[in-house]
Amino acid sequence: MPTVSYPCVCTTVRRASRTLARAFDAALEPAGLNATQLAVLRAIQRHAGQPLTRVAEDLCMDRTSLYRAITLMRRYGWLTLAAGGDARSRTAEFTTKGLRVLEAADSLWGRLQAGIVERFGRPQWTKLVAELERLSACTSATITNP
Repeated sequence: MPTVSYPCVCTTVRRASRTLARAFDAALEPAGLNATQLAVLRAIQRHAGQPLTRVAEDLCMDRTSLYRAITLMRRYGWLTLAAGGDARSRTAEFTTKGLRVLEAADSLWGRLQAGIVERFGRPQWTKLVAELERLSACTSATITNP
């Protein structure tokens, strides 16, 4: 059995993720949404007109979780669903209300994002992003070739 390093990779990253999610959720509260909803809305915006499966892939999210999030956003009147390029695919489209929510959230997000990056350090942030992408790639390689 190989030597195991501690602390646990998953626990360490999840701890940081929960801390950041709480901070972003609190910052986004005045706009009426949370960090996950903002991530979904931005992914839909990036992949406008593309199937929701592409949005799920972008977010590394299973389709069931994505559809659950979108169902709530549809109920809030932020999104509508439309038929995709084939009979089985769907796309999401913003309503005027959804675009207003996204715009309000962007300024709140931007202030917190800038503050965290400044305190952390821009060079360190750039390096951390690259290292997290490398960590994800290592994880994918480990899953496919244990």
